[in-house]
Amino acid sequence: MKIGFSGLGVMGAPMAGHLIAAGHTVAGHNRSPAKAEAWAQKTGGTAAATAAEAARGVDLFILCVGNDDDVREVVGAALPELASGAVIVDHTTTSAKVAREMAALAAEQGVAFLDAPVSGGQAGAEAGKLSIMIGGDTEALARVEPVLAVYAKAIKHMGPAGSGQLTKMANQIAIAGVVQGLAEAVHFAQSAGLDTDAVYEAISQGAAQSWQMDNRWKTAAAGQFEFGFAVAWMRKDLGLVLDEARANGSHLAVTALVDQFYSEVQAMGGARWDTSSLAARLQARRKD
Repeated sequence: MKIGFSGLGVMGAPMAGHLIAAGHTVAGHNRSPAKAEAWAQKTGGTAAATAAEAARGVDLFILCVGNDDDVREVVGAALPELASGAVIVDHTTTSAKVAREMAALAAEQGVAFLDAPVSGGQAGAEAGKLSIMIGGDTEALARVEPVLAVYAKAIKHMGPAGSGQLTKMANQIAIAGVVQGLAEAVHFAQSAGLDTDAVYEAISQGAAQSWQMDNRWKTAAAGQFEFGFAVAWMRKDLGLVLDEARANGSHLAVTALVDQFYSEVQAMGGARWDTSSLAARLQARRKD
Protein backbone atom coordinates (compact mmCIF):
# COMPACT_ATOMS: atom_id res chain seq x y z
CA MET A 1 0.00 0.00 0.00
CA LYS A 2 1.09 3.57 -0.62
CA ILE A 3 1.18 5.32 2.76
CA GLY A 4 1.87 8.79 4.11
CA PHE A 5 3.04 9.06 7.73
CA SER A 6 3.27 12.31 9.70
CA GLY A 7 5.03 12.38 13.05
CA LEU A 8 8.31 10.49 13.21
CA GLY A 9 9.05 10.76 16.92
CA VAL A 10 9.86 7.98 19.37
CA MET A 11 6.59 6.24 18.50
CA GLY A 12 6.01 7.17 14.88
CA ALA A 13 9.50 6.47 13.54
CA PRO A 14 9.58 2.77 14.45
CA MET A 15 5.93 2.31 13.43
CA ALA A 16 6.60 3.77 10.01
CA GLY A 17 9.76 1.67 9.78
CA HIS A 18 7.77 -1.51 10.36
CA LEU A 19 5.51 -0.56 7.44
CA ILE A 20 8.50 -0.30 5.11
CA ALA A 21 9.90 -3.60 6.37
CA ALA A 22 6.55 -5.18 5.53
CA GLY A 23 6.81 -4.01 1.92
CA HIS A 24 4.72 -0.85 1.92
CA THR A 25 5.81 2.41 0.28
CA VAL A 26 5.97 5.15 2.91
CA ALA A 27 6.51 8.90 2.64
CA GLY A 28 7.40 10.22 6.08
CA HIS A 29 6.95 13.77 7.34
CA ASN A 30 8.09 15.35 10.57
CA ARG A 31 7.89 18.91 11.86
CA SER A 32 11.69 18.74 12.22
CA PRO A 33 12.90 17.93 8.66
CA ALA A 34 16.18 16.50 9.94
CA LYS A 35 14.28 13.72 11.71
CA ALA A 36 12.46 12.81 8.51
CA GLU A 37 15.72 12.71 6.57
CA ALA A 38 17.41 10.55 9.21
CA TRP A 39 14.41 8.22 9.29
CA ALA A 40 14.43 7.91 5.49
CA GLN A 41 18.13 7.08 5.41
CA LYS A 42 17.71 4.44 8.10
CA THR A 43 14.60 2.75 6.69
CA GLY A 44 14.65 3.33 2.94
CA GLY A 45 11.51 5.44 3.10
CA THR A 46 11.00 8.81 1.44
CA ALA A 47 11.24 12.06 3.40
CA ALA A 48 8.41 14.50 2.66
CA ALA A 49 8.88 18.20 3.30
CA THR A 50 5.27 18.77 4.35
CA ALA A 51 2.26 16.80 5.55
CA ALA A 52 0.55 17.67 2.28
CA GLU A 53 3.42 16.15 0.31
CA ALA A 54 3.32 12.99 2.43
CA ALA A 55 -0.43 12.69 1.78
CA ARG A 56 -0.33 13.23 -1.96
CA GLY A 57 -1.85 10.28 -3.81
CA VAL A 58 -1.71 7.81 -0.90
CA ASP A 59 -4.27 5.14 0.01
CA LEU A 60 -3.65 5.52 3.74
CA PHE A 61 -2.47 8.54 5.71
CA ILE A 62 -1.29 7.92 9.28
CA LEU A 63 -0.38 10.52 11.87
CA CYS A 64 1.16 10.30 15.33
CA VAL A 65 1.68 13.86 16.53
CA GLY A 66 1.37 15.82 19.75
CA ASN A 67 -2.06 17.20 20.58
CA ASP A 68 -5.45 18.35 19.28
CA ASP A 69 -4.10 21.42 17.52
CA ASP A 70 -1.36 19.40 15.81
CA VAL A 71 -3.98 16.95 14.53
CA ARG A 72 -6.14 19.76 13.17
CA GLU A 73 -3.13 21.25 11.39
CA VAL A 74 -1.87 18.00 9.86
CA VAL A 75 -5.29 16.71 8.80
CA GLY A 76 -6.16 20.10 7.36
CA ALA A 77 -3.00 20.01 5.25
CA ALA A 78 -3.43 16.37 4.20
CA LEU A 79 -7.12 16.28 3.27
CA PRO A 80 -6.92 18.28 0.02
CA GLU A 81 -4.27 15.86 -1.24
CA LEU A 82 -6.22 12.67 -0.50
CA ALA A 83 -8.44 11.00 -3.07
CA SER A 84 -12.00 10.03 -2.20
CA GLY A 85 -11.95 6.63 -0.51
CA ALA A 86 -8.64 7.16 1.28
CA VAL A 87 -8.36 6.45 5.00
CA ILE A 88 -6.78 8.59 7.72
CA VAL A 89 -5.62 6.80 10.87
CA ASP A 90 -4.74 9.03 13.81
CA HIS A 91 -2.55 7.42 16.47
CA THR A 92 -2.25 10.64 18.47
CA THR A 93 -3.84 10.70 21.91
CA THR A 94 -6.37 13.54 21.69
CA SER A 95 -9.75 14.61 22.97
CA ALA A 96 -12.77 12.67 21.74
CA LYS A 97 -14.12 16.03 20.53
CA VAL A 98 -11.34 16.54 18.00
CA ALA A 99 -11.70 12.94 16.79
CA ARG A 100 -15.37 13.54 16.02
CA GLU A 101 -14.53 16.88 14.44
CA MET A 102 -11.92 15.36 12.13
CA ALA A 103 -14.17 12.44 11.22
CA ALA A 104 -16.91 14.85 10.13
CA LEU A 105 -14.45 17.01 8.19
CA ALA A 106 -12.98 14.01 6.40
CA ALA A 107 -16.40 12.59 5.56
CA GLU A 108 -17.24 15.80 3.70
CA GLN A 109 -14.47 14.87 1.24
CA GLY A 110 -15.28 11.18 1.03
CA VAL A 111 -12.38 10.21 3.28
CA ALA A 112 -12.65 7.96 6.35
CA PHE A 113 -11.07 9.03 9.64
CA LEU A 114 -10.24 6.53 12.39
CA ASP A 115 -9.18 7.68 15.85
CA ALA A 116 -6.70 5.00 16.82
CA PRO A 117 -4.64 5.82 19.92
CA VAL A 118 -2.11 3.24 21.01
CA SER A 119 -0.81 1.73 24.23
CA GLY A 120 2.52 0.02 24.74
CA GLY A 121 4.93 2.93 24.71
CA GLN A 122 8.19 3.28 22.86
CA ALA A 123 9.14 -0.33 23.59
CA GLY A 124 5.88 -1.55 22.08
CA ALA A 125 6.36 0.61 18.99
CA GLU A 126 9.89 -0.65 18.46
CA ALA A 127 8.86 -4.28 18.96
CA GLY A 128 5.74 -3.94 16.79
CA LYS A 129 3.52 -4.98 19.69
CA LEU A 130 1.21 -2.05 20.32
CA SER A 131 -2.41 -2.26 21.40
CA ILE A 132 -4.66 -0.08 19.23
CA MET A 133 -8.15 1.04 20.26
CA ILE A 134 -10.18 2.38 17.34
CA GLY A 135 -13.20 4.57 16.79
CA GLY A 136 -14.85 5.09 13.43
CA ASP A 137 -16.18 3.28 10.38
CA THR A 138 -15.83 -0.52 10.47
CA GLU A 139 -15.50 -0.87 6.70
CA ALA A 140 -12.59 1.58 6.66
CA LEU A 141 -10.97 -0.34 9.50
CA ALA A 142 -11.36 -3.61 7.61
CA ARG A 143 -9.42 -2.12 4.68
CA VAL A 144 -6.47 -0.95 6.75
CA GLU A 145 -6.38 -3.44 9.63
CA PRO A 146 -3.86 -5.76 7.91
CA VAL A 147 -1.53 -2.76 7.59
CA LEU A 148 -1.92 -1.70 11.21
CA ALA A 149 -1.31 -5.29 12.30
CA VAL A 150 2.31 -4.84 11.18
CA TYR A 151 3.03 -2.96 14.40
CA ALA A 152 0.20 -4.15 16.64
CA LYS A 153 -0.40 -7.17 18.84
CA ALA A 154 -4.05 -6.21 19.41
CA ILE A 155 -6.55 -4.11 17.44
CA LYS A 156 -10.01 -3.49 18.87
CA HIS A 157 -12.86 -1.51 17.33
CA MET A 158 -14.61 0.40 20.13
CA GLY A 159 -17.49 2.17 18.39
CA PRO A 160 -18.15 5.40 16.49
CA ALA A 161 -15.73 8.32 16.10
CA GLY A 162 -14.20 9.32 19.42
CA SER A 163 -14.59 5.88 21.00
CA GLY A 164 -10.93 5.03 20.53
CA GLN A 165 -9.90 8.17 22.38
CA LEU A 166 -12.36 7.52 25.20
CA THR A 167 -10.92 4.02 25.57
CA LYS A 168 -7.40 5.44 25.70
CA MET A 169 -8.57 7.71 28.51
CA ALA A 170 -9.70 4.65 30.47
CA ASN A 171 -6.25 3.18 29.80
CA GLN A 172 -4.50 6.24 31.22
CA ILE A 173 -6.79 6.29 34.28
CA ALA A 174 -5.81 2.69 35.04
CA ILE A 175 -2.11 3.38 34.52
CA ALA A 176 -2.13 6.47 36.77
CA GLY A 177 -3.46 4.51 39.72
CA VAL A 178 -1.15 1.56 39.17
CA VAL A 179 1.98 3.71 38.88
CA GLN A 180 1.14 5.62 42.05
CA GLY A 181 0.62 2.33 43.87
CA LEU A 182 3.94 1.06 42.52
CA ALA A 183 5.73 4.24 43.63
CA GLU A 184 4.28 3.95 47.12
CA ALA A 185 5.25 0.28 47.38
CA VAL A 186 8.85 1.04 46.35
CA HIS A 187 8.96 3.99 48.75
CA PHE A 188 7.56 1.93 51.61
CA ALA A 189 10.03 -0.91 51.01
CA GLN A 190 12.94 1.51 51.00
CA SER A 191 11.69 3.33 54.12
CA ALA A 192 11.36 -0.04 55.91
CA GLY A 193 14.94 -0.94 55.07
CA LEU A 194 14.01 -3.89 52.86
CA ASP A 195 15.99 -5.21 49.90
CA THR A 196 13.84 -3.88 47.02
CA ASP A 197 15.03 -6.59 44.63
CA ALA A 198 13.95 -9.23 47.13
CA VAL A 199 10.59 -7.48 47.60
CA TYR A 200 10.04 -7.54 43.85
CA GLU A 201 10.82 -11.26 43.71
CA ALA A 202 8.42 -11.90 46.57
CA ILE A 203 5.42 -9.94 45.32
CA SER A 204 5.69 -9.89 41.53
CA GLN A 205 4.38 -13.44 41.13
CA GLY A 206 1.17 -12.76 43.04
CA ALA A 207 -1.82 -10.45 42.83
CA ALA A 208 0.37 -7.31 42.86
CA GLN A 209 1.97 -8.20 39.53
CA SER A 210 1.55 -5.73 36.67
CA TRP A 211 3.34 -4.53 33.55
CA GLN A 212 4.44 -1.47 35.48
CA MET A 213 5.90 -3.61 38.26
CA ASP A 214 7.76 -5.86 35.85
CA ASN A 215 9.16 -2.98 33.81
CA ARG A 216 9.55 -0.09 36.27
CA TRP A 217 10.05 -1.47 39.80
CA LYS A 218 13.81 -1.91 39.66
CA THR A 219 14.51 1.32 37.79
CA ALA A 220 12.25 3.33 40.11
CA ALA A 221 13.95 1.80 43.15
CA ALA A 222 17.30 2.82 41.68
CA GLY A 223 16.12 6.39 41.05
CA GLN A 224 16.37 5.97 37.29
CA PHE A 225 13.58 7.61 35.30
CA GLU A 226 14.68 7.66 31.68
CA PHE A 227 12.57 4.77 30.41
CA GLY A 228 9.66 5.72 28.20
CA PHE A 229 6.50 7.78 28.51
CA ALA A 230 7.29 11.24 29.88
CA VAL A 231 5.53 13.01 32.73
CA ALA A 232 4.70 15.97 30.48
CA TRP A 233 2.90 13.63 28.06
CA MET A 234 1.05 11.91 30.88
CA ARG A 235 -0.15 15.25 32.22
CA LYS A 236 -1.43 16.14 28.76
CA ASP A 237 -3.35 12.88 28.64
CA LEU A 238 -4.71 13.23 32.17
CA GLY A 239 -5.86 16.74 31.32
CA LEU A 240 -7.94 15.26 28.50
CA VAL A 241 -9.28 12.62 30.90
CA LEU A 242 -10.31 15.14 33.54
CA ASP A 243 -11.95 17.43 30.96
CA GLU A 244 -13.99 14.50 29.67
CA ALA A 245 -14.87 13.43 33.22
CA ARG A 246 -16.27 16.87 33.96
CA ALA A 247 -18.41 16.58 30.83
CA ASN A 248 -19.74 13.07 31.47
CA GLY A 249 -20.13 13.31 35.23
CA SER A 250 -17.65 10.60 36.19
CA HIS A 251 -15.80 10.90 39.51
CA LEU A 252 -12.05 10.39 39.22
CA ALA A 253 -10.64 11.30 42.62
CA VAL A 254 -7.49 9.16 42.35
CA THR A 255 -6.75 10.30 38.80
CA ALA A 256 -7.06 13.96 39.79
CA LEU A 257 -4.77 13.39 42.77
CA VAL A 258 -2.13 11.61 40.69
CA ASP A 259 -2.26 14.44 38.14
CA GLN A 260 -1.50 16.82 41.02
CA PHE A 261 1.41 14.63 42.07
CA TYR A 262 2.78 14.73 38.52
CA SER A 263 2.63 18.54 38.64
CA GLU A 264 4.91 18.31 41.67
CA VAL A 265 7.30 16.06 39.71
CA GLN A 266 7.36 18.66 36.94
CA ALA A 267 8.23 21.33 39.54
CA MET A 268 11.16 19.12 40.59
CA GLY A 269 12.46 19.32 37.00
CA GLY A 270 11.02 15.95 35.99
CA ALA A 271 8.88 16.88 33.00
CA ARG A 272 10.90 14.50 30.80
CA TRP A 273 11.26 11.75 33.40
CA ASP A 274 9.17 8.65 32.85
CA THR A 275 5.91 8.17 34.69
CA SER A 276 7.42 5.99 37.43
CA SER A 277 9.10 9.17 38.72
CA LEU A 278 6.22 9.48 41.18
CA ALA A 279 8.67 7.52 43.32
CA ALA A 280 11.13 10.43 43.18
CA ARG A 281 8.47 12.74 44.60
CA LEU A 282 7.96 10.43 47.56
CA GLN A 283 11.68 10.11 48.20
CA ALA A 284 12.05 13.90 48.14
CA ARG A 285 9.23 14.26 50.66
CA ARG A 286 10.84 11.69 52.94
CA LYS A 287 14.14 13.56 52.91
CA ASP A 288 12.32 16.75 53.82
